Amino acid sequence: MRLALAISLVLVLAGCASSSIRDFPSSGVHVVQRGETLYSIATSHGLDWKVVARVNRLSPPYTLHVGQRLRLAGTASRDRGASSARDTRDDAPPDQPPTAIDWSWPTEGRVVTSFKPGHATRKGIDIAGRLGQPVHAAASGEVAYSGSGLPGYGKLIILKHDARYLSAYAYNHELLVSEGQRVQSGQMIARMGQAEVGKPLLHFEIRLDGDPIDPLRHLPRR
Repeated sequence: MRLALAISLVLVLAGCASSSIRDFPSSGVHVVQRGETLYSIATSHGLDWKVVARVNRLSPPYTLHVGQRLRLAGTASRDRGASSARDTRDDAPPDQPPTAIDWSWPTEGRVVTSFKPGHATRKGIDIAGRLGQPVHAAASGEVAYSGSGLPGYGKLIILKHDARYLSAYAYNHELLVSEGQRVQSGQMIARMGQAEVGKPLLHFEIRLDGDPIDPLRHLPRR
């Protein structure tokens, strides 16, 4: 599904990091630069971000600061092999659950298509409405994508809420925010458009570490 590809690209490109593999620092330490995320730093060095987090004893939401030093040695680098990751497990804290986000409904309307795990096209929910109806940010975050580069999804918005959570809003008629812009929960970000079937609706997804999860398990009861 093209939307899944777009969300994967947003994860890789988050923080404007290069998708190429960097040379491993001789010191084994990376100094965090402006705009970098844990995910972008790890992937740019060919490492597993979860292992980097454990070695550096980072907890969700894995917020980094400019100038912060991250130890990359012993994180299953290409030089030391995957066994290094196993070596760090005994003295590293266990993974913690993701930070709770106070989700809100992105628009008014009836849910006409529900989430189905593993289904190729049901990675979120479809909410029926009327053409031009307001679409709101389901939580505060930063606009990671705003455009119409994916045929079949109308005008699409992807919000990055923290290092782990994204939300996607497809089939919009008009986009009201631009990439890099900070938005608040409930802020109007678009106007509802029409899906390929010609009916006004919003396709809405929530992603955790790039994987789709059921929005209805996180949105408040109406």
